[in-house]
Amino acid sequence: MIGPIAIFLVLVFLAMFLLMQGLVIPTFGSSARMQRRLRRRLDELAVEPTAETPSLLRRRYLERLSPLERRLEALPGMSALRRTVEQAGLDRPAHRFVLLGAATGIATMLGGMILGGGWVSSLVFGLIAFVAPFLRLLVRRTKRISEIESRLPEAIDIIKRSVRAGHPFIAAIKLVGDDMEGPIAEEFAATAADFAYGNDPRAALLSLVSRVPSMTLMGFVTAVLIQRDTGGNLAEILENISQVIRGRYRFQRKIRTLSAEGRVSAWVLTLVPFGLAGVLYLTSPDYLTILFDSERGLAMLATSGVLMLLGIIWMRKIIRIEI
Repeated sequence: MIGPIAIFLVLVFLAMFLLMQGLVIPTFGSSARMQRRLRRRLDELAVEPTAETPSLLRRRYLERLSPLERRLEALPGMSALRRTVEQAGLDRPAHRFVLLGAATGIATMLGGMILGGGWVSSLVFGLIAFVAPFLRLLVRRTKRISEIESRLPEAIDIIKRSVRAGHPFIAAIKLVGDDMEGPIAEEFAATAADFAYGNDPRAALLSLVSRVPSMTLMGFVTAVLIQRDTGGNLAEILENISQVIRGRYRFQRKIRTLSAEGRVSAWVLTLVPFGLAGVLYLTSPDYLTILFDSERGLAMLATSGVLMLLGIIWMRKIIRIEI
């Protein structure tokens, strides 16, 4: 019974994970395709120092690391994880998340085996505990980027009014960090600090986009960089960008409202089989025994699980509407 139950728990975990990823859509939900477009755009605009050059303020924690920790930070895959940690607004080394996940996973697996669980179920719960810190990091990153995008028009209005009042662009960026609160104030304050440290304005703005991977913010930065190269009325450009972003925001909210029925249907279609199986197992345990004990039953469970995962992926494609 341990093996089939473990398989059942894995299916429940995968279904809920995919459902949450597909239905918890940020304000301007980004996809892997949008992320690739953003990376290509950054590569096209990058100059020396490149956009991959980390912010001076964001790199200060590396100076406090021991030689061993620096070697851990240089391991393969740590660069992408470190970028995700930075985008989540955390100022801590990336390897600590790996160590935390490993320690949590091993402790959970050992605890399950000590309490009498089988090694398969203990391994499953250990893997879930291992990925939990990374899932929490991704949720924090998505929430932070969504909050920055939703408040970006307000920040652009502050910059526009400051430029019209005769202040330089660098002072307008600093004003956003001083007058606003939350993640957007932190990011613009870090960009202003990059300017103050003597960093190239182009690299400082591209570093802002690297820390906040958003196509909306990319549009703002691209417009500013083009204006710096070709000239023009920056205040008028910023006003047009602010109007476009607000219109996109309203349209995304309208889409979210219209797709609410589809999201509810996805929840119902995904949770009803698991809920019904749980009720049957509690009320009539012998009724489901043949499903777990026979080879045909296990094959039916595996086939049903694969079909359900495909259905969830298909519902994600339908619900996620990119603008």
